Amino acid sequence: MRGAADGLGSPFPLGEQLPSVYADDDFAQRFVGGLDDLFAPMFSVLDNLSAYLRPELAPPDFVSWLGGWVGAELSGDESDPDLRAAVSGAAGLHRYRGTVHGLAEAVRLGFGIEPTIVESGGMSWSARPLGPLPGEPEPALQVRLTKAQASSVDLARLQALVAAVRPAHVPYSVVVEES
Repeated sequence: MRGAADGLGSPFPLGEQLPSVYADDDFAQRFVGGLDDLFAPMFSVLDNLSAYLRPELAPPDFVSWLGGWVGAELSGDESDPDLRAAVSGAAGLHRYRGTVHGLAEAVRLGFGIEPTIVESGGMSWSARPLGPLPGEPEPALQVRLTKAQASSVDLARLQALVAAVRPAHVPYSVVVEES
């Protein structure tokens, strides 16, 4: 929450910029001194705006808001390092959205684990038309975790993340494997 910062001085005191007739006027100096206290936090934010736009430097409450700008998939209960990593990686992650790489990266950013992803699609090239199609006829996506990985993960949150970043037409499942 942004607010007043005690002892924060204005880099541009208004009292020094008043016409000389007000330079010795005690009331005018006290009045604009109050405005200096009001404007000092705003000048501080504007002077440091580039730091507010970098998730690794921004205040924690601002990082969550910044996550909305870049479309980060957040649940609201991430730890501070996880939140900053998710927001930092969100913009670059959009170019891989809907791919196996993008899904694996989203899970890695959100939970810090490397899942095994099995999908039914495929790709091939042929010089002749009407060749056999790669992959399986029914779309499917499976995110597999070991028991050790699953013990450190909120499975409901993981399912919500997979549902958000998978291709919309592909059914999915999250499976915990015996290891």
